[in-house]
Amino acid sequence: MRKLLASLVFFAITPAIAQDAQAPDALVKEVTQDVIAIVKQDKDIQSGNTKKTIVLVEQKVLPHFNFTRMTALAMGINWRKATPDQQKLLIDQFRTLLVRTYSTALTSYRNQTIDFKPLRAQPADTDVMVRSEVRQSGAEAVTIDYSMEKTPSGWKVYDVVVGGVSLVTTYRDTFANEIRNAGVDGLIKTLSDKNRQLETKSG
Repeated sequence: MRKLLASLVFFAITPAIAQDAQAPDALVKEVTQDVIAIVKQDKDIQSGNTKKTIVLVEQKVLPHFNFTRMTALAMGINWRKATPDQQKLLIDQFRTLLVRTYSTALTSYRNQTIDFKPLRAQPADTDVMVRSEVRQSGAEAVTIDYSMEKTPSGWKVYDVVVGGVSLVTTYRDTFANEIRNAGVDGLIKTLSDKNRQLETKSG
């Protein structure tokens, strides 16, 4: 799980660019290059300043991910069991968890390089997979694939698959187990407790 989440940092912060003017693969490539440049130049991030990194991620990543769809997919059939208020809390807590995880992982970047694969999609497609591969000296290459949908406000990421493992599917199993044991409110509490632990650790 740590390897999966750490790999996501390559899409964790993005420039304020007009997504609807770019193909999804061009967007991911530009974003990744900007991420690498920012991390290389920011000594605070490199030294583990999680609070600063969180601010950066919150400002840049949130507009480019569809957290509502991500949360609903992670909940699976249990999404319909949650009330509108519970759904809102789940989205907020899941988003906070991912942002804090991205922020922590971002500080671990060390000279990885990214190879982008040709986009296999038609011009009219509104749901695509952008494929890439992360290479690092002395380690096996890791594939990172982004499931993206075209929305009125541009392309949005709704799942990330690292080394064949889907972020959404991984959390779906965890969420389902928690709901079986403690219900939707129990899952909300678990996510909230985890976020408080991460906040304390980063502080």
